[in-house]
Amino acid sequence: MRTYDSPYLADGFAIFLRWVTLIGMLISIGMSGRFSLAAAWPLLLLTLWNLGMTFLVAFSARLSGHRLINVAVDLTLTVAFFLLQGGVVGAATWGMILPILTAAVYFELWGSILVAVLLVAVLAGESWWRSGVLSLSYPLMLWSVIFVVLGILFGILGQRLAVHLQKTYQTWQEKREREKHIENERLRAIYELSSALSATLNYKRVLDAAIDLSYRALNPDPEQNGDDRLVSAVLLFKGDQLYVGSARRFTNADLKVTLPAAEGTLKKVFDEGEPLLASGVGYDPELGRIIALRSCMSAYFFPLRSGLNVYGVLLFAHPDPNYFTPDRTHILDIVGRQAVIAIQNARLYQDLLEERNRMVEVHEEARKKLARDLHDGPTQSVSAIAMRINLARKLIERNPQMAVQELVKIEELAHRTTKEIRHMLFTLRPLILESQGLIAALQAMADKMRETFNQEVCIQVDPKLVSQLEMGKQGVIFYITEEAVNNARKHAHASLIEVRLQPVEPGIALLEIADNGVGFDVAAVDRSYDQRGSLGMINLRERTELVNGLLQIDSAPGKGTRVKVYIPLTEEAADRLHHPN
Repeated sequence: MRTYDSPYLADGFAIFLRWVTLIGMLISIGMSGRFSLAAAWPLLLLTLWNLGMTFLVAFSARLSGHRLINVAVDLTLTVAFFLLQGGVVGAATWGMILPILTAAVYFELWGSILVAVLLVAVLAGESWWRSGVLSLSYPLMLWSVIFVVLGILFGILGQRLAVHLQKTYQTWQEKREREKHIENERLRAIYELSSALSATLNYKRVLDAAIDLSYRALNPDPEQNGDDRLVSAVLLFKGDQLYVGSARRFTNADLKVTLPAAEGTLKKVFDEGEPLLASGVGYDPELGRIIALRSCMSAYFFPLRSGLNVYGVLLFAHPDPNYFTPDRTHILDIVGRQAVIAIQNARLYQDLLEERNRMVEVHEEARKKLARDLHDGPTQSVSAIAMRINLARKLIERNPQMAVQELVKIEELAHRTTKEIRHMLFTLRPLILESQGLIAALQAMADKMRETFNQEVCIQVDPKLVSQLEMGKQGVIFYITEEAVNNARKHAHASLIEVRLQPVEPGIALLEIADNGVGFDVAAVDRSYDQRGSLGMINLRERTELVNGLLQIDSAPGKGTRVKVYIPLTEEAADRLHHPN
């Protein structure tokens, strides 16, 4: 037995003729009243044989010598039934045309003629066996002529059927090969899409590749020139507006359109967060503004989203209302998922570049701040020490007593300058934070504030909470606190600064720096912040972002200032903090 890629059409045709003949023979015998179970076993075997052939066709299998075996079995069983049912005068003699039909299907003209001749010989032999002599009776002559004529007729029809089946099979094979080729081209386009999207981090190239390769995946047949009526675009969010990131068949005016996605199909897509097949997009209240979509009767939308991040939507539209078949929408779903990953990677890369530039700016600002602090503090003090030493040298000769007093003042100034330098070194890199942890570092900062600037700072920290913070977060919290305390010391003129770190709800900690100073108008400062030389509030916001936190500053003139930083301890808490709904 051999298995083939596809069933032979001739096998199916032969099985069908066998079933028709079997049913006709049963009806003929039933109507004649000569039905006998003892003589019907050939029909039972023929039925079982046809069931077996049907099973083989279902699995595209064939026996060795399949055609010859089929003709031989049909010939043997029909002849046996013919003899058991009374020979040429029986009710189902016509059933002997079955092997002629089978031979015509499998061996065409010469096969059917040969089987017809064999059947005539069977008729003659049966007549001789019953009467002892070969008598040319009317039934014998009639059936002999019928079988020969049918053999010639069915043979000619068999030839034509063979030609037709061959053409049909060839057409089917060509169609199958074409479908295979189309599927291979589609898979190749998807593979190239994945490769192209993963090979670049350039945002514009990612969008163009998603559009071009999805167009190719939708039209993979090389015999077609492609459908130039297909409209496609990637719409991306910038703030709360959608803009055109990349498009095909959009007019110049369409490329400048921005959409709020506040109504119509776009709102539905983003509300549901699932791909959407829509009709009549040219009449949509927002999409109708795009000229290229006005002639389109159907459109497919794939939202570009990853988790809680929504980047935009992949849009395809066509004038044919039935263009987006399940196969095409499945392809677009694959394209959309790949595009989401590529866009996410490109966004992350852009964010990384921006973060690198921001870090460069931060380091540059830190160097400038260090230079300012050195100039305003230790540099001025060292200059003052040099001037006082020069004065003391002159006083030694004129008034030794005053010289001694001046030297005492110089000593005090030197000690104060040393403390300022040590405090600056401490804030640049607090080694105690690495060795003893956040609580010890905050307390050391408070002590140095008291020693150096006579500024009272009170520290209240929950030790259990600190144990849940990794060292990186502890460092960021320390620098946020140090920045806020320094801002309060320089600008608030406060007698007391309080620092508290405690849990407020499961998974979220609150860092609070409060002072009883002069306060300020937060809104007014924010409006004119780009004109100020200080970057204190910017530093607070940027460092809060490093711990994925939320910054809140409450202040008013004459009522002090309260800086609150909500810090999530888990990813779930971060989602809850930034997306409370």
